[in-house]
Amino acid sequence: MKTGRCNVLLFSCLLFLFSGCSHQRTAFYTSADFEKTPKIDVHFHYNTSDATFIEFADSLNFRFVSPNVDAGLSIDRQLQFSKNLKLKQPDKFSFFGTFSVANYGKPGFAKQVIARIDTCIRAGASGIKIWKNIGMVLKDSLGRYVMADNPAFEPIFNYLETNNIPLMGHLGEPKNCWLPDEKMTLDNDRRYFREHPEYHMYLHPEAPTYEAQVEARDNILRKHPNLNFIGAHLGSLEWSIDELAQRLDLFPNFNVDFSARIGHLEYQSSIDREKVRQFMIRYQDRLLYGTDGSIGENITDGAAKRKSLRHEWFQQWLYLATDSMVVVKDLGDLKVRGLQLPREAIDKIYCKNAERLLKLKSQSR
Repeated sequence: MKTGRCNVLLFSCLLFLFSGCSHQRTAFYTSADFEKTPKIDVHFHYNTSDATFIEFADSLNFRFVSPNVDAGLSIDRQLQFSKNLKLKQPDKFSFFGTFSVANYGKPGFAKQVIARIDTCIRAGASGIKIWKNIGMVLKDSLGRYVMADNPAFEPIFNYLETNNIPLMGHLGEPKNCWLPDEKMTLDNDRRYFREHPEYHMYLHPEAPTYEAQVEARDNILRKHPNLNFIGAHLGSLEWSIDELAQRLDLFPNFNVDFSARIGHLEYQSSIDREKVRQFMIRYQDRLLYGTDGSIGENITDGAAKRKSLRHEWFQQWLYLATDSMVVVKDLGDLKVRGLQLPREAIDKIYCKNAERLLKLKSQSR
């Protein structure tokens, strides 16, 4: 009898321990979960009628949200691509429309923009995007830079707020933009501003400061507390999670995507991993995954593009979802330990937050 009771107790203890270990394992995702888990790249410029890459993304459980932008390809062409893809792939593809500022300062500017917003929404847009040309390129008749909090845009923001239309704002640039090349923290910023010196504000001291760009955006949030606002590129506060946390606390309607700025999180977590991890957990309801990737009509090697895209997505999954050591090329091949965020946080950042904010069909678990 004693032997039998001991065996029962031993079995019970082992079962308890095994259950605890099993629970601990399932608290986090692994590298093997990458293709199984619903995900949305909320900032991916999809400027072609070819739906091949949408199907490829779907094979990895990814969906695209494509922001139209007031630069490069005409906004009408971008809208046509987006409208057609949304019709063909309504559950796998979504987009932000945009408007031109070419008629800024002319009579009826705000009414023209609002009419354009209506056109975008009728075409299936989930929201509207504004770009850094407001604050960094656009000038008034006297040659002064026009900031995003200029009164001319007030009727537009009022309209978006009143009609609950989400606004994605790429306002300003990373703080590296105002630094000389040798003081920048990431190689990809160095490359970008070498290739685009017109946007390297260190070379243009007459232009508005970094602080002025951030303040203009903050002014919009102050004036429009019910505007569903997504700050592209970590809200141009990528250099400091402390600064970003202050804005997230101050503005409950402010959310941010990671697009083209995960390297800045990796840089900060190489200094204090736990601080970055706790920030991500605390603000898990306000963060959205995105890459700022792009696909156009000029792709000649689709296989290479698919390979590159999967690699980027997978490496960022390792950093966010696991505790793997990730090599960050833009930090001189520095090895950074992944954050291993809890499943709940990963599900929100990769999927649920975008579904909620953009009213997308739920595919999350």
